[in-house]
Amino acid sequence: MSATTPEKHVFQAEIQQLLDLVVHSLYTDKEIFLRELISNASDAMEKLRHIEATEKNIHQPTLPLEIHITTDEEAKTLTITDHGIGMSHDELVKNLGTIAHSGTKSFLKSVKEGGATPANMIGQFGVGFYSAFMVSDKVSVYSRAWHADSPELVWTSDGISGYEIEETSGLERGSKLVLHLKEDGAEYATETRVKHLVETYSNFVGFPIFLNGTRINEVEALWLKNKSEITEEQYKAFYQFACKSWDDPSYRLHFSADAPLAINSLVFAPSENPERMGFGKAECGVALYSRKVLIDASPKGLLPDWMRFMKGVVDSADIPLNISRETMQDSALIRKLGSVISKRVIRMFEKEAEADPEKYRGFYRKFDRFFKEGVATDHANREALAKLLRFESSLTDAGAVCGFADYVSRMKDGQESIYYLVGSNRDQIESSPYLEAFKARGLEVIFFTDAVDEYVVDSLGAFDGKKLVSVRHGGVELEEQATEGEALSPELTASLCEFLKVELGERVVSVSSGKRLVENPVIALVPADGMSPQMRQMMKAIDENFKDQVKVELEINPRHPLVRKLAETKDGNPELARLVSRQLLDNALMAAGLLDDARDTVSRMNTLMEKAMGA
Repeated sequence: MSATTPEKHVFQAEIQQLLDLVVHSLYTDKEIFLRELISNASDAMEKLRHIEATEKNIHQPTLPLEIHITTDEEAKTLTITDHGIGMSHDELVKNLGTIAHSGTKSFLKSVKEGGATPANMIGQFGVGFYSAFMVSDKVSVYSRAWHADSPELVWTSDGISGYEIEETSGLERGSKLVLHLKEDGAEYATETRVKHLVETYSNFVGFPIFLNGTRINEVEALWLKNKSEITEEQYKAFYQFACKSWDDPSYRLHFSADAPLAINSLVFAPSENPERMGFGKAECGVALYSRKVLIDASPKGLLPDWMRFMKGVVDSADIPLNISRETMQDSALIRKLGSVISKRVIRMFEKEAEADPEKYRGFYRKFDRFFKEGVATDHANREALAKLLRFESSLTDAGAVCGFADYVSRMKDGQESIYYLVGSNRDQIESSPYLEAFKARGLEVIFFTDAVDEYVVDSLGAFDGKKLVSVRHGGVELEEQATEGEALSPELTASLCEFLKVELGERVVSVSSGKRLVENPVIALVPADGMSPQMRQMMKAIDENFKDQVKVELEINPRHPLVRKLAETKDGNPELARLVSRQLLDNALMAAGLLDDARDTVSRMNTLMEKAMGA
C-alpha cells in the first residue's frame, strides 16, 4: 500500500445489505448509535487488559484506559477516542468491510430466515459499529494497533459505495472515530445532547468517559461491586443519581446470582410514594442493563406492575444488548429474570418486617396500596405477598397492627377460619353488632378499613389453608354460648320469624333466630352470594347507573326485650307490630350500611314516636 495513494475497497454484498438494514430499519431510536460506539470502545480496552497480562511489546503502555468524546458544532463532527487494542490493516478490512466480522453473515442469515427481528439480533453479532451511518454521511476510523511496530491508518467510508484505507501519522494506540454528521443528525455535535446520551445509556461503562475534557461518568456501577466495599453514603449517592430520586431509600436489595441466569442487581425501596402525593401512576423504576449498558430505563414486563415503586438496576449478561421493547414483553428470558427479582424483593421485605416491625409499619403505611394490588393481581406471588399485609384487629390496640401470621398464631383450638370485617374506620367497626358474638367467644376479628380491602381479601380467599370469612355474611357457624336473660320459647320464636318474613316480604331472604346477637335485637346478614356495602359503594362509583336491590338474611335475638315484646304485640296490635318490624329491619340495614333511602324510615319513626307519646 502506498503512503500517499488511498487503497480503495468495495463493500461486499452482505455488508451493503447490512448497511442498508441498519440505516433504514434496524434501530428504532437513532440516538443509541452512541451507546454502540462507546460499548465498542470499552470492549477494545477490555481486550487490551487481557493482552497486557501476557504480552510485553505493547505500544505506549502507560496510556490511560479512557474514552474521550469531542463535539464540534461548527464542523458538525463527533469524535470518539479510546486507548484500546486498535486495529491493523487486515483487521480494518476484516472488521469493517467483510462478512468475517463478528458473524455478520450469520446475522443476515438469521434476519432472512425469520423467527427473530433485526433489533433484538444485532447485539448477538456485534455489528453495532454500522449504526454510526444512521447519523453520519461520512465516518473516519483512525487506528493504531497495540503492538509497537503497528502502522498508523485511517479507514474512511460514506456507508454507500465502499471504503478507503490509507496511512496517516500522529496517532496514539487505539482507535478514533470521527463522525461527519448529516443535517438531521447535527444535534449530536452539541455537548448537552451528547452528555445526556452518555448519562442515559453508558454512564456505568467500566472506564472513565470524558466529554470535551470533563469526566461525566463519576458514579460507579455499584451493583457489580462487593457489598463489603460500599459505604452507606455511596449507596445513597447511587440511589439519588441513578434513580433520579430526592429522598433517602428505605430498603435496598443488592445481590448477584449465576443461576438460573447471570444477574447483578441493586434495587431500592424509596421512602416516599409519589402516587400517594397525587403525581399519577408511576412507571417501572428498575432499569434493565446488559453488561453495564442500558437496555431500557423503564422496561415493561420485567417486574409485576405492583412493584413499580421500586427503583434501581438489574444487569444480566444473558440478555442480548439490543433486545427490542416489543420482544422483551414476549421473552421467556425476561420473564424468568423478572420472576427471580420479584421473589427476592418480596423475601427482602419479609425479612425487614421481621427485623424491625416499627420501621416496616411506617413504610407500609405509605406503600400499602402496592402490596394490596399485588395480592389482587400477581397470582404467582400472592401467598408470599399476603404475609406482608398489615391491619388492626379486635385484639390489637388502636393504631397497632399485625399480620396474617400473627392472627393464625393466636387462633383458638379447632378454629378453621380467619374472621374479618370491613368498615370505614375502627370506631365504626367496633360498634357494629356483627362483632358481638365473636367478642363473646374470644374470637379475633380483623378490621379492614381501606376501600380496596374487600376486593383484596376476595382475591386472596385463604391464608395458610385457613379460609377468610366475613362476619357480615350469613352461614358462619358458631359454637353454642351460655347467655343471660329469658328467651322466647321455640314455638313463639318460630311464629315471630314467620310473621316477620311475611311482613317484610322480598326485602329479606330469610328470618331466623341466630347465635350472633348479645345486645342488639336484630342483625342484617349479607347472603354468601350477596354484595357487601363497600362493594356496592365501589360499584356505584364505577357506574352511576348501578342499582342493586338489597336483600338480607335477618337474624333476631330471642332474648332481647324488644323482640320478646314484638312477639306479644303481633297478635294484639298487628298495625303497631308491622311498623316496629319494618323499623327494626331499617335499623339493621343502617347498621350494616345498606340503607340507601331513609325517607320512609324517618316518616315511620315519627309515627312510632307519636304512638309512644300517646299523640
